[in-house]
Amino acid sequence: MGSLKWYRNPEMIIASSALFIGLVTAFTSIYSAYVDREYARAAVWPRLEIHRSFGPDSFSYSVSNSGTGPALIKYAKIKHNSVFIKRWSDLNVVENITQSHLGNRTLSPQNMITPLSYKGDKAKVLLRVDESIKIELCYCSIYDECWLVDRNNRPISIDSCVVRENEIFLQ
Repeated sequence: MGSLKWYRNPEMIIASSALFIGLVTAFTSIYSAYVDREYARAAVWPRLEIHRSFGPDSFSYSVSNSGTGPALIKYAKIKHNSVFIKRWSDLNVVENITQSHLGNRTLSPQNMITPLSYKGDKAKVLLRVDESIKIELCYCSIYDECWLVDRNNRPISIDSCVVRENEIFLQ
């Protein structure tokens, strides 16, 4: 009886089959873990939107999280006529503005904060000033994926939230 070639040997056929099944199983497991991770990231994806409301005797800015996960707001930058402001009162246009903290906070999904609210007869003054206001927020998901959003409400993906100290909005 002559010797069999190595690939015709029953032990080698069994070993090759086991190796092939092991590789398919490993590939399937890796792909499944990748899909699970992407699903988990999508399940907690925040999406901040900045909007304003106004009427004859009211004016407000609001920020809402229309995403599926919490938004970790890292900072806010607000410019008026190309100058960074620290507080809404720096605008010096009306008094008795109701303010709420905007930067460095967590906004839960489907919730909203109103960082500026005014009710009174000078609401039209704020509406005129609004034309020269630029608002920028940097926020991250719980997986440290970060975005920048401005009043156009088109988030831009970034690596991390970095800001100069003199540009941070404090209120």
